Amino acid sequence: MTDPVAHAAGSFDIAGKKVARLGFGAMRLTGLGVWGEPDDRDECIRVVRRAIEVGVQFIDTADSYGPHISEEIIREAIHPYPDDVLIATKAGLTRNGPDVIKTDQGLVRLGPKAWPPVGRPEYLRQQAEMSLRRLGLDHIDLFQLHRVDPQVPLEDQVGELRKLQDEGKVIDIGLSQVSVDQIEQARRIADVVSVQNRYNLTDRSSADVLDYCTREGIAFIPWAPVAAGELAKPGGPVDRIAAARGATSSQVALAWLLARSEVMLPIPGTSKVAHLEDNIAAAQLQLSAHEIDELTKAA
Repeated sequence: MTDPVAHAAGSFDIAGKKVARLGFGAMRLTGLGVWGEPDDRDECIRVVRRAIEVGVQFIDTADSYGPHISEEIIREAIHPYPDDVLIATKAGLTRNGPDVIKTDQGLVRLGPKAWPPVGRPEYLRQQAEMSLRRLGLDHIDLFQLHRVDPQVPLEDQVGELRKLQDEGKVIDIGLSQVSVDQIEQARRIADVVSVQNRYNLTDRSSADVLDYCTREGIAFIPWAPVAAGELAKPGGPVDRIAAARGATSSQVALAWLLARSEVMLPIPGTSKVAHLEDNIAAAQLQLSAHEIDELTKAA
């Protein structure tokens, strides 16, 4: 590790490893609509390698990214993995095609329609085994339920992850896009060390989940972390703070997240080295109390 910029964000303990509190989300190591091969696979490999060089120790992926392609690129880029790097993956969402399609009117996002949940225990076990094979691991440090399948009892879904943990195939268990009630239900079955919900400057619908995680010492991994919407438009608070600090809007959005809670572990993703370096530099941006308060009140 030659340039541990990410370490400036502090650290958090997961799976027996102390990881820098600014990670890398590997969803974008794929084609349009998180489907198929990326436009430039070699650049994606460089992105993963550069992430490690700048001090990223937490890489988050999923079997459904590609599908499978994100996990394969991570292995190609940095296997055998450095001892201090944690590879987290997820299962529980399947794919029926890209989530973005091209039309005469432009790009159309299909959203959840392209990501049907499947939480049957035998499926989750199969996907864990396949992720182990694709990533070249003998255990998964953090295995996350990508979505709760409403057709399957939650105790069966989390229970299967607990069985994998008891067998040594999974070290720690996490959840994604869940409510406080679902977290508490899951914690009656297994120890939950992380929660991954959508949360950013403009979408704070999971604020109660973040507050719960903060109280309980559970890592909160916000997805879509750099979204700033109207706040980043010219003259908006994000734009003004970025200009005053000589920073980018993405850096301001990430710095606000890091200041929001000590359990926050953002995972901005990209398929370009320059964009990665821009995001990780947010670890060194210390917002003032006034700036944090202005952004907190602005949404």
